[in-house]
Amino acid sequence: MKKQVCKVVFPAAGLGTRFLPATKAQPKEMMPLVDKPIIQYGVEEALASGCDQIIIVTGRGKSAIEDHFDVSYELEKMLEERGKTDLLAIVRQISEMIHIAYVRQKEAMGLGHAVLMARELVGDEPFAVILADDIIDAQVPCLKQMIEIYNETGCSVLATQVIEGKAISSYGVLDAKPVPGKWNGRLFEVQNLVEKPKVEDAPSNLAIIGRYILTPAIFEMLDSTPLGAGGELQLTDGLKQLLKKEKIYGYTFEGKRHDTGDKLGFLKATVEFALKRDDLGAEFRQYLKTLEL
Repeated sequence: MKKQVCKVVFPAAGLGTRFLPATKAQPKEMMPLVDKPIIQYGVEEALASGCDQIIIVTGRGKSAIEDHFDVSYELEKMLEERGKTDLLAIVRQISEMIHIAYVRQKEAMGLGHAVLMARELVGDEPFAVILADDIIDAQVPCLKQMIEIYNETGCSVLATQVIEGKAISSYGVLDAKPVPGKWNGRLFEVQNLVEKPKVEDAPSNLAIIGRYILTPAIFEMLDSTPLGAGGELQLTDGLKQLLKKEKIYGYTFEGKRHDTGDKLGFLKATVEFALKRDDLGAEFRQYLKTLEL
């Protein structure tokens, strides 16, 4: 029987230089989107997709991530003594949410290297990768949509989004052909992958977004892939090697993606998530109407 996708890897060893000075002493993954750190949205997506084992690849200065998902006895005791049961439930939900393991990436050597660091914890089974910067707001969690594709094909699946114009040069891009059938034009069989092409060289407008389901064969590919520019091991290079042995599919997910790794994207996401809140939305909407824009 085909093994189920139960484990999700979160690469979280990056330095977050785009948000300096805020990230000088705080992991970018812990920056709050309204009142939850960015990485928690991804962990909640994994849990809602049926994945109960989380592997976070951390680096120096990332202990706040571990503290956030750990039990905080002093805080819980204080909240209990003061009768703040609603806040106590929120705090306990975080630490009881899911099983989390950590592995240290001593040097930030690229996304491919971060994924390779999780090899021993993942073992010989398919797994998912979530990049916390990409928050995807969807009725059916994006990862759950992708797991459905994996369960039917048994192959690696890359989340994709149509990106128009010059922005395509900031992404890995798919050369792919549509798969006919029930997927409503959202499923593509990958022929090739190009990392950050010039606009005129882009094989399509299908960009790879921060969700992956990978077969364990990717570890062997990454282990034998030479380092690229800047001494980094690119996941795209490993995927190109995997493509020589296995099929890979791209899937244009249903939902709205927020790039919170970008300052403007982070601000937009903050506004949209705040407006959706029952406790904040109405009052916040009224405030926005008072602004002279």
